[in-house]
Amino acid sequence: MPALRLFAGFTLALALPAMAAQLDQDARAAIPKDVQQLIVVDYRAMQNSQSAMDLKARVLPPELKALEEALKNSGLNENHDIEELAFAAFRTGQGTQTVGLAQGQFSLEDVLAGFKKQKITPKIVRQNRIYPMGRSGMQVVFLNPTTMVFGQNEGLRIALDARDGLAPSLLNNSTMLDQMRSVDSEAVWSILDQEGTQTMMRAVLGDASQLTDYDTVKKRLLSSRYSMDFDHGVKFKLDVVTPDTISAATMASLLNAAALYKKMSGTDAEKSAIDNTTIDSSGGVLDVTFASSDSQFSSLLQSDLFQTVVK
Repeated sequence: MPALRLFAGFTLALALPAMAAQLDQDARAAIPKDVQQLIVVDYRAMQNSQSAMDLKARVLPPELKALEEALKNSGLNENHDIEELAFAAFRTGQGTQTVGLAQGQFSLEDVLAGFKKQKITPKIVRQNRIYPMGRSGMQVVFLNPTTMVFGQNEGLRIALDARDGLAPSLLNNSTMLDQMRSVDSEAVWSILDQEGTQTMMRAVLGDASQLTDYDTVKKRLLSSRYSMDFDHGVKFKLDVVTPDTISAATMASLLNAAALYKKMSGTDAEKSAIDNTTIDSSGGVLDVTFASSDSQFSSLLQSDLFQTVVK
């Protein structure tokens, strides 16, 4: 499953408070440079939106269900200890790896005491103490008293190499850092590199991607960022960066054509969703915004259009 598809479901699953979800320096350093997609959310408000919980139940992929379950079994109270939660998909020579990062006011002494009581002995790698997360097959490392990184063995090893300066990290990726600065004041946000953006847009265009030479068009898609807000209905904002004004305007026209194409055969819920979507461009950026009430969004959840976008 492509990293984008894996993260799309989890992004949609989270509710948004008024506070921003930002990563500290240690967390950023533990994300390898070749990150394809990064999602950061304020985890504390997950339970506060019925729309968000409905989305989570419907589209959370098995890979992230496993990560979440491992987190619950790690000795942490995920509803109280964790404040920000992030997932990063990054490319390696063998494919794509995924790690999770969590920030919060952890009772670290209590957690470590619990590990000791269970006779769990950490594996030492350089200055890092790596603990197993129950029977999940995943492992966790506390980078500092408020930040931890967790995941499967190989992904975690690569993340620690980046954090310890043995490999380039997100801090060396100026393109993604620029994208991050545009959205990290939001409560939930995501950034995608060129490959992730191209995969996303092909899924969004659907059959309309066959109306043009998408392999040529996709070269104009450089990166993207998006955020969602479940406070007072559902709001979504996507910005896709292109090289110039003409490219952004061309993509806006193509996406509007795709929306019109889908509206002709869509259900009432799908037609309503398309009516609530605005597609435009400004400078070299394609802008997509969507807003709906909770009830409208509940109907959209049942539609084929929704399943096509997030699958």
